[in-house]
Amino acid sequence: MARGFWYVYGIVPANAELAGAPPGVEDAPVLLERSADGSIAAVVSVVPHDDYAPTTLESRTGDVEWLGPRAMAHDRVLSWVSDRAAVVPLPMFTLFSGADAVRGMLGERSTSIRSSLARIASHREYALRVYRVDAEVLRNIGALSPRLRELERSAEDVSPGQRYLLQRKLDSERKHELRGVSQRVAAEIFDALAEHAEERSRAPIPQGASDVSRGIQILNAAFLVARDRYDAFQSRLGALVAEHSPHGFRFDFTGPWPAYHFVSDAVEHTADA
Repeated sequence: MARGFWYVYGIVPANAELAGAPPGVEDAPVLLERSADGSIAAVVSVVPHDDYAPTTLESRTGDVEWLGPRAMAHDRVLSWVSDRAAVVPLPMFTLFSGADAVRGMLGERSTSIRSSLARIASHREYALRVYRVDAEVLRNIGALSPRLRELERSAEDVSPGQRYLLQRKLDSERKHELRGVSQRVAAEIFDALAEHAEERSRAPIPQGASDVSRGIQILNAAFLVARDRYDAFQSRLGALVAEHSPHGFRFDFTGPWPAYHFVSDAVEHTADA
């Protein structure tokens, strides 16, 4: 192969087939580099040495126009592969100095990688983000909070003067209750779906994750779901959407994805470039 860095997308069983795979970063062909023992293989492309040298990469990773197409190519390859085989995905720009370095990594991490591949072989990852639309949730919060529901009932049975004061108190209490209700709803959704998943991951809400069209993000979760349990998982998700959407919650469900969140132990410290 021409001089360059070996860009590794992920690791698969050695018998995986790449015929028909989409082009990788820099439109480079996607190939397999097998381990010495023939049990696993890296999905690789060879990329230009000068363009992917560490100092060059460091100066370019903040350039969205340069980064975007390469991120899309990276994800496109991994998604294509994961539709056809178990794959341990690696982060973008996992680079090795050559084929020997790739094979060395495969040999060193063979045990953990083979264990991860066996664990995820019949599973796929799905991501769920849940948002709250404050104006809608506040209008419906009495249905979500027994304490507020009782206060609202009390406001109906008092004199007009008392009702005005009680309504002002209710407005304040609704805003105070919003956070607690959101946390409870997020936990209930996560726990309900976790019952239908082999593994689950709940991440902190990223800073700036709110969306003008969706609202305030309250849940950022991933689920590793067996293929034969997906119908039950999807059915439960549908019931949760039907239950919570009328109260002001929005669901963003995506997948299937490679198991990004569930194989990190197998792929830490893999690059050598």
